Amino acid sequence: MRVEAPEAGERLDRVLASRLQLSRSRLKALIEAGHVAADGATIRDPSAKVKPGQAFVVEVPPPEPDRPEPQAIPLDIRYEDEHLLVLEKPAGLVVHPAPGNPDLTLVNALLAHCGEALSGIGGVKRPGIVHRLDKDTSGLMVVAKSELAQNKLAAAFAAREIDRAYLALVWGVPLPRVGEITGNIGRSRTNRQKMAVVASGGKPAITRYKVLREWQGLAALVECRLATGRTHQIRVHLAAKGHPLVGDPVYGSGRQARRATGPAGAALARFPRQALHAYRLGFVHPATGERLAFEGELPADMAAMLRELETL
Repeated sequence: MRVEAPEAGERLDRVLASRLQLSRSRLKALIEAGHVAADGATIRDPSAKVKPGQAFVVEVPPPEPDRPEPQAIPLDIRYEDEHLLVLEKPAGLVVHPAPGNPDLTLVNALLAHCGEALSGIGGVKRPGIVHRLDKDTSGLMVVAKSELAQNKLAAAFAAREIDRAYLALVWGVPLPRVGEITGNIGRSRTNRQKMAVVASGGKPAITRYKVLREWQGLAALVECRLATGRTHQIRVHLAAKGHPLVGDPVYGSGRQARRATGPAGAALARFPRQALHAYRLGFVHPATGERLAFEGELPADMAAMLRELETL
């Protein structure tokens, strides 16, 4: 497509939308993803002003499947019936397909595992993801297999009726050793990819914690319970208190690791992910009314880290 004189000075996404059978939002996404070039050079700014005579090439990738594909990925299932299942998600596994992670997710694995056992949610045979864990957080999750379970579990999470507890390995020792961290959580004003405790706006958040073990003031194993469920809540609240998770690349662990000294500090600095594990999960079964409770051990990497700390 070549720019004509009357179009000079217009935004690139607007000009392309006027010429092609694609929406402006779709073209904006294509530009930002690097699928538009001008005279052989990739253009990533949808607001770039076009010039007369410029030639643009738009590469439209083939459409992605309208639903995730089943993929045989091993799952650690702790409980399963016709309505739901409880599993332990390993660190490194993304929960839901998204840009950058189109497949090899928990949803892909569940589609393969459950198959025809999914009774349909919203008219579609799919697993009901009623809560999530970050990619590098391990631990227990409940997944709905029926519409009844999806609706009731989602309502229970919204009403804070789910018992959830996490184990976190943090830098330093929080004081007091039993306490509560409060503070609204919203998007960071300096980095929109991060969450932060904000002075205004955001959503109220409460994290209750208890120090279980500590190592020479350098690090502590902390149990955290959520009174609210905000994005990155535990990571943000502990970092705001001055005790970021060991291995957390986003919320301040790097500074702590650089200051750490001695064999214990070096061992902690080597830990390759945020040291957070969802070890307890309890809820009322949406169909039977039975109270279910599950508790898991620390994953191998965190358990090994604690054993190493005990020997130093």
